Amino acid sequence: MWRARWWHAGCGLPRSPTPLETHDCRRRVHREVAVAREQQLAGAFVELADTLVAGFDVIDFLYLLTQRCVQLLDIDAAGLLLADGRGRLELMAASTEQARLLELFQLQNEEGPCLDCYRTREPVACDDLGAAGARWPRFAEAAQAAGYMAVQALPMRLRGEIIGATNLFRVAPGHLDGEALHLGQALADVATIGILHERALRERELLAEQLQAALNSRVLIEQAKGVLAERRQLGMDEAFTTLRSYARNHNRQLSDVARAVTENSPDVAELTNPLRPLQRADTD
Repeated sequence: MWRARWWHAGCGLPRSPTPLETHDCRRRVHREVAVAREQQLAGAFVELADTLVAGFDVIDFLYLLTQRCVQLLDIDAAGLLLADGRGRLELMAASTEQARLLELFQLQNEEGPCLDCYRTREPVACDDLGAAGARWPRFAEAAQAAGYMAVQALPMRLRGEIIGATNLFRVAPGHLDGEALHLGQALADVATIGILHERALRERELLAEQLQAALNSRVLIEQAKGVLAERRQLGMDEAFTTLRSYARNHNRQLSDVARAVTENSPDVAELTNPLRPLQRADTD
């Protein structure tokens, strides 16, 4: 370990530091450690935020999060479970293979801190898994066999919506201090925002695609109405009714029939050929 050294004035002999010098040295070291810690935290959050861009890879983002949890908190491993569309938790990321297997064990046996955390929407802690046999008999045994003696589960939630939970594992018994818990929850919140951002983006893209498809279909239908009106000498309303009736009678999408009409496809010749009689149009 590095130690500060002081020297007697006028000679090259070392001397013991005064209490004031010792105090100043400790303050300087603590300040340097605090600055380094703040820089590390800022770097981690910037790194996570940088992943929230186009082409966002959810799995890579969550794996990075578990790695940063281990790096920044007083823990030895981390795992993350997310709920699917039916509300069932699924393993998404883990910092180690042991943590991954333990998370899978938790899901398969339907017991453990992450499941309790997700159900209650509140943090769940166990300072000593050796004394948790009554609470989680199978999970506690499996966790100890994997080398973990303490666990903390944090909810992934935003404005009342919970999407999963994060497990923080420790080899030694004991609890996380308040600062570590606060930071751990902040990291879980970052993950939650990232996931919800990705889902909202995906939903907006799907909605935009559906809207564009509807607009394209509307254009085709208008064009097909014009074709029928011209060939069959019909009014536009009657042309639409005829087009719709044909689609229903043949169990086809209206937009598909409209496209076939505009492309003069032979499979709708009975509809577009003015020499062929029209079937009576449905009125519903």
